[in-house]
Amino acid sequence: MTISHLKTAKPEAERAEDDARVRATVEATLADIEGRGDAAVAELSAKFDGVSRPSFRLTQSEIEAAMAKVSARNMEDIRFAQTQIRRFAEAQRASMTDIEIETLPGVILGHKNIPVQSVGCYVPGGKFPMVASAHMSVLTATVAGVPRIVASAPPHKGEPHPAIVAAMHLGGAHEIYVLGGIQAVGAMAIGTETIEPVHMLVGPGNAFVAEAKRQLYGRVGIDLFAGPTETMVIADDTVDAELCATDLLGQAEHGYNSPAALITNSRRLAEDTIAEVDRLLAILPTAETAATSWHDYGEVILCDTHEEMLQVANDMSYEHVQVMTDRDDWYLQEMHSYGALFLGPRTNVANGDKVIGTNHTLPTKKAGRYTGGLWVGKFLKTHSYQRITSDEAATQIGEYGSRLCILEGFVGHAEQCNIRVRRYGGRNVPYGVAAE
Repeated sequence: MTISHLKTAKPEAERAEDDARVRATVEATLADIEGRGDAAVAELSAKFDGVSRPSFRLTQSEIEAAMAKVSARNMEDIRFAQTQIRRFAEAQRASMTDIEIETLPGVILGHKNIPVQSVGCYVPGGKFPMVASAHMSVLTATVAGVPRIVASAPPHKGEPHPAIVAAMHLGGAHEIYVLGGIQAVGAMAIGTETIEPVHMLVGPGNAFVAEAKRQLYGRVGIDLFAGPTETMVIADDTVDAELCATDLLGQAEHGYNSPAALITNSRRLAEDTIAEVDRLLAILPTAETAATSWHDYGEVILCDTHEEMLQVANDMSYEHVQVMTDRDDWYLQEMHSYGALFLGPRTNVANGDKVIGTNHTLPTKKAGRYTGGLWVGKFLKTHSYQRITSDEAATQIGEYGSRLCILEGFVGHAEQCNIRVRRYGGRNVPYGVAAE
């Protein structure tokens, strides 16, 4: 077994230092929002977004004015994308059914899937206006039946971004705010004098937004830790370097700290891809960002076998995993830790990001080991219930429950069972003693 790195990323120690600085900034900012409410949010917006407004919530007339600026072609494209995303989300929702069964005569157990009652959807828009993120969060929450959907995105050139506002509105948002970064997620989760707090936060964002969600978790629910985007290409010699390099840089342009990794068993492909990345960076308009990510966070890992490639990929647990090999279905069967798979050379991560129908809010930083991405089920809580409909069932379950409670030393618990055995079973069970 031989696994070698032809290109390595920034050492973990340096990444940890970056994370610590972000963590301290976020902690102080959230404390300021909690202490000063709207005043803190307004100062942060003026400082980081360059916008001051008497209210950060858009009025209906402002929403209509923003949407009027969207071209007919762009509006058509937004509607097409939302149709694809809605279809898949509706199919996912249909797969989640309420159940009720009779496990013993007279013993009824069930569960119900109940929507979260309010959700805050963050849509990034600093460097790039992430119109698609509105579909992925707002629209999916609508399909789930969430009764209050709050959406927020930073301003673009001092104004609400028209296409983002259109996507939020068409997706079903009930409240739309022009706020970015920590101040947006902090205001939605903590609440201010004018913004009612939500029960759950969803959506991707930069390192500061991801850290804010991490610190707010517990006060509110979150979808997952969706930080700076990650992309992995698993490829063999069935594809060429141009395709691999294009797919790596397509995600590296997201930000200055977007990891991109190639895993291959072909030295020729590995070396050619490194050279091709350099060629493309000379002509890519977003090269400044992409080049920094590739330099600091890019990796090229050479393995001997597909089994080694699989092992490395599962261990890294990247957000986006593009598979282009002679055995794509084998990877689909064997991969267990990732955000989303993109199988074969005909599809790509950008399809998933923008239009194909699957959700693009996905786990990063190895969170794919314990969670999948955002989907309609994230907005639903599965709650169980029980009912006993006969005296015989109340007595039978009560007797077992009584003895098991006494086994653990819980006398008060046992008495909850015993009183039912006495009343519905006519049994004279001494107080604080296990039913026989």
